[in-house]
Amino acid sequence: MKRVDTIARVRRAYYVQKWSVKKIVRELHGSRNTVRKILRSDETDFSYERERQPMPRIGPWQGQLEQFLSSNANKPSRERLTLIRIFEKLRGLGYEDGYDAVRRFAKVGRRTGAR
Repeated sequence: MKRVDTIARVRRAYYVQKWSVKKIVRELHGSRNTVRKILRSDETDFSYERERQPMPRIGPWQGQLEQFLSSNANKPSRERLTLIRIFEKLRGLGYEDGYDAVRRFAKVGRRTGAR
């Protein structure tokens, strides 16, 4: 994500200081495509947010994970399992994917208020 100050520095270097794109990339440590994108558009802030995060590998384990998360929500705070402990329980049951998928699934649930 490029912020307003970085965009201003790129534009100032190109239009005021008359630097080439190659020199801007070298001096400001960006990519050529990003510098070109900044120079061609009038945007003041570039950001990208995924509309939907795919979770295909967690699909078969989704029910088990929801069960762990819902039972965890009903416990007092001292007795709750951390996400890493829930992940380790899933691994014990045969889950072979990574921790990030479990963390992402729990985060989406918290955001929607399902858990």
